Amino acid sequence: MLTPNQPLANPPRGARLRVRSKPAFDEPILAELFSVERLEQHARTLAAAQLVTDSSHGGRAVWPRIAENGRVLLASYRELARAIKDERAITPAAEWLVDNFHIVDEQLREIRDDLPPDYYRELPKLAEGHLAGYPRVLGLAWAYIAHTDSRFDPESLRRMVRAYQEVEPLTIGELWAIAISLRILLVDNLRRHAEQIVESRSAREQADEIADGLLGVRAGGPEAAVAALRRLSSTALPT
Repeated sequence: MLTPNQPLANPPRGARLRVRSKPAFDEPILAELFSVERLEQHARTLAAAQLVTDSSHGGRAVWPRIAENGRVLLASYRELARAIKDERAITPAAEWLVDNFHIVDEQLREIRDDLPPDYYRELPKLAEGHLAGYPRVLGLAWAYIAHTDSRFDPESLRRMVRAYQEVEPLTIGELWAIAISLRILLVDNLRRHAEQIVESRSAREQADEIADGLLGVRAGGPEAAVAALRRLSSTALPT
């Protein structure tokens, strides 16, 4: 069950068994990849299924999540930048985030500037589902991002929106909000990936340290190996 402390949470995965426990961070926004024709079909189904609240006012605020995304991305950037400065190995994805963080920062500023509170409150809100209380157009943007793996293409987006409106017309305000909704969720998805990048790098460093301790048996004798094994048994490694 979702709670107010789970903003923009991933949709539940039903009763499917999990081999591992859920990570401390949110999983990326990703679902089955769709062709343009399948996106149009999904948009029509989505339009028929999405219910909005009786009142367009209120709903769940998106700004706390936006601010949190900014803090997490900045912290991730700083940690990865320190790793580069210390000449530690990082993945290409981590290097990309460091090199392009100025673009991310610019998008965060645009989101804050282009989403006035009064405008946000007027957007029709979803009545149910994992995005209940958030704008309906945010649900449409979520579906687009999930089923395209965050690969933005103007034509596929236009066709998806047109297909949606064949069943349920969007308001003028919602049409204007499509671009900002995509920005919000693309940054949110980047935050999810950034957390995974930082977590994976930390896990690799822990593994390297443990391996170094085990390989140090010749230099440190049996005591070194025993100490390394004790540390391994008390270290929570990701599974």
